[in-house]
Amino acid sequence: MRHLNWEEAETSKTIECVHADAEKFIVHNKLTPGKQYDVKNETEEFYFIIDNSNRIAGFYKDYFKEME
Repeated sequence: MRHLNWEEAETSKTIECVHADAEKFIVHNKLTPGKQYDVKNETEEFYFIIDNSNRIAGFYKDYFKEME
């Protein structure tokens, strides 16, 4: 049950939000373009981050770019 302690999990990388324009979902109140977020978990399609509400949430990878 890894999802129970994601908030305390180690950060695997840092990503930056490039846009919050979603076709199907409302994300503009959870993501801020230009802001950097720590990735707590990752799948092929999603990054799981602590969003603007200070909770873990999963977002499509196309909202972000990886930081170097």
